Order: sequence, then structure tokens, then C-alpha cells
Amino acid sequence: MKTIFENNGGTYTQVSDYLLPNLSLPAEEKETNIGVWAMRHKQYLKQNHKVHYYNLLTSGKLNSYLADIEEQAQNLFSRLVKDLAEKENVTEKLKSDNPMLWVQKMNNIRNRATEIVNEQVIYN
Repeated sequence: MKTIFENNGGTYTQVSDYLLPNLSLPAEEKETNIGVWAMRHKQYLKQNHKVHYYNLLTSGKLNSYLADIEEQAQNLFSRLVKDLAEKENVTEKLKSDNPMLWVQKMNNIRNRATEIVNEQVIYN
């Protein structure tokens, strides 16, 4: 007589006197690029939204979810840096005329863009 587990395609491995079920997580849909933004969001989920994190993990959708977060964050960051640089007149001309001022302004812009991305995408 088969168990419900066996009827649903499950198999067992015998280890000494015990039959242990062969369990594994479902395969991810595709290989994904997980960058710094996605790693921050993953850590945030693990610490603050454990149920959602483990649901994604056990359903095999965590990597694709994190890849989507990475893409959203990267796109928002790039757009913000470009828009802020245009608004504040941080141009290639400034870069050639006064490189130190250009670096200061770009660092300031990148830091503000990072804060916005963290607030809107990563820690949300």
C-alpha cells in the first residue's frame, strides 16, 4: 500500500532502519543577477518580513523576485542620478573645468539617489 506522499510522486531513501523522504526545493525559473540592491532587500525581508521571505524561498521564486527588485532599484537610481545632475547643472564641462567640484556634486547626488531608492524600493 502506497502512502499519500508516494501517490503524489514522492520517493524515499533508506538510511539504516529508517525511510527518509527525498525532499528538495523547486528549481528556480532562471539564473538571475543578484546585486547589492537585491542583497539589501533580501536582508531586510529576512529580518522584518520572515513569512514573505520563506514563502518566496520555498516556492522557488526568491531569486526572480530579487532580480526584479535589483532591476527596479538600478533603473530608479540611474534615472535619479541623471535627472538630479541635469537639474543641478553638473555637466561634462564642469567635470573638465573643476574636477574636484564635479566629484563633490556627483557624490552628493549619488548619496541622495541611494537614500531615495532605499526608501522607495529596498526598505519598503
